[in-house]
Amino acid sequence: MPKTLNDIDAALGGLSARAITSVFLVACGGSLSIMHPGKCFLDAYSSAVSCDVFNADEFVSRKPKRLGPSSLVILCSQTGNTRETVGAAKYAKAKGAYCIGMTLDPKSSLAQEVNAVVQYKASYATGFPIDAADSNYAVLYLLLAGLLRRTDGIDCLAKLMSSLERLQPAIDNAHLTFKDRFEAYAPRFQGASAIYTLAAGPCYGAAYSYSTCVLMEMQRFDSQAIHANEFFHGPFEVVDDKTCVIVLVGLDDTRRLTERALRFLERFASNDRILSLDAKELSLEEIEPEFAPYLVPLIFFDSLWKFAYKLAALRNLPMLEGRRYMKKINDY
Repeated sequence: MPKTLNDIDAALGGLSARAITSVFLVACGGSLSIMHPGKCFLDAYSSAVSCDVFNADEFVSRKPKRLGPSSLVILCSQTGNTRETVGAAKYAKAKGAYCIGMTLDPKSSLAQEVNAVVQYKASYATGFPIDAADSNYAVLYLLLAGLLRRTDGIDCLAKLMSSLERLQPAIDNAHLTFKDRFEAYAPRFQGASAIYTLAAGPCYGAAYSYSTCVLMEMQRFDSQAIHANEFFHGPFEVVDDKTCVIVLVGLDDTRRLTERALRFLERFASNDRILSLDAKELSLEEIEPEFAPYLVPLIFFDSLWKFAYKLAALRNLPMLEGRRYMKKINDY
C-alpha cells in the first residue's frame, strides 16, 4: 500500500513554524534522476517557492546563498549511506534548513542526519515486486504536494494519492504494450558502440537514469542522456544509420521538443534503431490527467528495465552482479 497522507504530514510537520521560500532536491545517480520531474511538478504548481536540483556534493561545493531557515531540502539515497548525500544533509542542516531524507533504510546514516525521514521501497533491493505507489517517485510527489498545501494553498494530495493507487496497473499494461518491441529491438542494440536516450521535461530524469545507471553502469555501453532540444545544438551530428537511440515522448508541454527530435531521427537514422516509447500508447484512463505527465517517467523507466534485462541476456553480462566497481570497492 502507498504511504498514507499521515506519513507525509508527519514528515512535513516541522515546517509549521517556517515560511518556506526555496526547495532544494539533492541526491546522486539514480536518486538524483527522480528530482528532475519533481522540479517540473513544483515549477508547474507553485508561485510561492523556487526549486533547484543539485548533485549532492556539488550542492555542498556551490554553497547556494538562498539556503537557510526558509529552505526545505529533500535528499534521497537508496541505502541511506551515500556519503555525498549524507554530507549534503549535514551541510544543509548546519545552515538551518529543514531536511527530509528519503531512503530504503530508516535507520541509515542519512536518516540520522535529517529532521524527518520517509521510507520507500525498491523491487531490486528485495527481489520482490512492489506497488509503484511505494516508490521513491511517488514519495517525492506526495511530499511536494504536501508542501504545496502549506505554501500555495493548493490541496491536491488526495487526488494525487488516488492516481498513485492506480499507477501499478498502468505499469503492468505498459509492459504488455512494449513487450514485442523490446523483443525486436534488443538484438539490434546489443552490439551497438553507443546507445543514447533522448527526452525532455519530466521524462528527462528517466532518460538520464537509464543512460547513466543502467546502460553505462550495468551494461557498460557508451551512453548519454540528451535533452530533446539540446539535441539540435551539437549531438545530432552523431546521427547516421548505425546510431541507436531510445526516445521517451511524454505528455507535458515539452512533448513538441521530443517530437521534433524524433522527426529528425526518422529522416536521418535507421528506423530499426530508433526505440520510441510514446506516452499516448499507455493506458492512463484511471489516472488524473493533470498528474499523468509526471507519472509517465516512472512507467517508462519501469518498462525499460525489461529491455535492459533482454540486452543483458544477449550480452551475457549480468545486470547488478556484473558491475566491476559499484558495491565492489569503496576506496574512491
